[in-house]
Amino acid sequence: MSATVSFSLPSPRGPRTVTVSYARVGAGEPLLLLHGIGHHRQAWDPVVHILAAERDVIAVDLPGFGESPPLPEGLTHDLGTVVPVLGALCEALEIDRPHVAGNSLGGLLALELGREKLVRSVTAFSPAGFWSQAERRYAFGVLLAMRHTARRMPVPAVERLSRTAAGRAVLTGTIYARPGRRSPEAVVAETLALAHAEGFAETLRAGATVQFTDDVPGLPVTVAWGTRDRLLVRRQGIRAKHIIPRARLVRLPGCGHVPMNDDPALVARVILDGSR
Repeated sequence: MSATVSFSLPSPRGPRTVTVSYARVGAGEPLLLLHGIGHHRQAWDPVVHILAAERDVIAVDLPGFGESPPLPEGLTHDLGTVVPVLGALCEALEIDRPHVAGNSLGGLLALELGREKLVRSVTAFSPAGFWSQAERRYAFGVLLAMRHTARRMPVPAVERLSRTAAGRAVLTGTIYARPGRRSPEAVVAETLALAHAEGFAETLRAGATVQFTDDVPGLPVTVAWGTRDRLLVRRQGIRAKHIIPRARLVRLPGCGHVPMNDDPALVARVILDGSR
């Protein structure tokens, strides 16, 4: 069941009201789940029920994605703004230093939250920011092509493609190693989420200068990479390990860029092991 929360954030032009959509389920220590660019919180659906047995799970639609409206005028969709937004979200929900797990953009945000000491552990699945410039340009080109396709394709065509495993591979094969496992309804919903994501363009522009270069000392960090990640290639995980030397680097056999659907049990285990 989704809910929304609104809170105030300072801006150069005075306080602004930010609204964030989220779903919360389970009991235990709090765990914040952050999706990637152009996606929505339902990316985590395959693992939420497993995690909820041991954690108070809060799956978030990032500002400008899913059901969350974009940031108001005066606030930009960059790390320097979205990280404080997530900190303020936790305050509004009365969550004290949650565990956090993120994928892609969400993984980068999770690591930034860790660097700011706003969380108690970080699990990052194929996090952005460990790319070479050539790798970043490639990833951004793929994302732009996916967005262009999603925006141009009529909904009946998306629905028709989603009904077959081959069609789901056409729509989501870039991010999933096993797209046939995704339900038709989920594929339609995430294709529409990508098409309608109001924060996409500004978030992508802000990412052009992002490079994660600092250690995340003083808390448990796990970096996990799918062996079949076609968007952010897995050698970026080796770079992450060099930058965060105490991080646990985990290989996800047979998983793509968004591993939650490819192997839910493995992803849930990695998160739970990293957030003890």
